[in-house]
Amino acid sequence: MASLWLTRSASRARLRHSLSSSLSIISSSSSSSPTTITSPNFITRLSHLFPDFENSRHHFNVSKKNLSLLSNFRPGIAWISTSSGVADNSGKGDQNNKNVAGGPSWIDVYLPRGVQPYAKLARLDKPIGTWLLAWPCMWSITLASTPGQLPDFKMAALFGCGALLLRGAGCTVNDLLDRDIDTMVERTKLRPLASGLLTPFQGICFLGFQLLLGLGILLQLNNYSRVLGASSLLLVFSYPLTKRFTFWPQAYLGLTFNWGALLGWSAVKGSLDPAIVFPLYFSGVFWTLVYDTIYAHQDKEDDLKVGVKSTALRFGDSTKEWTTGFGIACISSLALSGYNADIGWPYYAFLAAASGQLAWQIWTVNLTCQADCNRKFLSNKWFGALIFSGILFGRVF
Repeated sequence: MASLWLTRSASRARLRHSLSSSLSIISSSSSSSPTTITSPNFITRLSHLFPDFENSRHHFNVSKKNLSLLSNFRPGIAWISTSSGVADNSGKGDQNNKNVAGGPSWIDVYLPRGVQPYAKLARLDKPIGTWLLAWPCMWSITLASTPGQLPDFKMAALFGCGALLLRGAGCTVNDLLDRDIDTMVERTKLRPLASGLLTPFQGICFLGFQLLLGLGILLQLNNYSRVLGASSLLLVFSYPLTKRFTFWPQAYLGLTFNWGALLGWSAVKGSLDPAIVFPLYFSGVFWTLVYDTIYAHQDKEDDLKVGVKSTALRFGDSTKEWTTGFGIACISSLALSGYNADIGWPYYAFLAAASGQLAWQIWTVNLTCQADCNRKFLSNKWFGALIFSGILFGRVF
């Protein structure tokens, strides 16, 4: 027994010594300067297209905090979400107004390091923008379908991919034009272009790649829709500039984001029916004025310092009254579009449910709490889903 005890003690001692040696090696290697690898000539020529992590002003170092986040990481819905990174544990008042990093996204975990900045530039980790862009397209495609039949799934899939690409391209354009402003705003200062992780040239190259893929989708539509779709690029490229000149950039975003309400109908029918698609389009514009005004309240203090404008600053304490008016206009326009399309009664039942969801957003949002503004903004994907469900069931039945 004594010999067995001595053997176990010696094993534990050797194990502790081995672990201590390993930790010291890791510590010394992490504190030393990174090894420089000389690339072949053909890689050197392309090196300007890859992110410069070492020269980024805000790149993430492997610290104890980041290691603890990664060690606690469990893949799931909580991480692969539409959150913009605003966290709030209690949801009470101004003490929770600061953005809190919610941990690594699926991009940080699953994508190669060189690809991560481009994926973040396209906001692939925040799909809410894609949802908000795609829903008006789906409304229009479904409304244009033959009564009693399901919508064209191929067309819906094309527009879904198009929404993902165009939303990403819009984010790239926005970040290229706003990179100097983004460095002064707490919520946006870590974006790839603002932080210096990507150069403007890399951003422009990526934008060209996104537009090329979008062109491939556009060319699969009819000629009328090709011209109509291409004309939306004027809105996409000019939108980021509007916040410098007017307090109504949210209205301009509404004109841009809801272009799919026109394009979806024309892709199915080959032309536009103004009595149906114009009320549908303007309902989307009013809807955007609701959700993006709520969203803009997250940045109102930084916007004042930087000197950019928004409806959040324009409306101030009257925001809920203004957004209530926009909500009523949105629902009324949707009702008019459905009436002119001679849609079935299930549409109006879902429209009533969507009205309740929109009213809940407007009257329960805490405009002084960034986290609550973000939660209400994210909930708009369900408003879009309710309208889509109403159009689908109204057409099928």
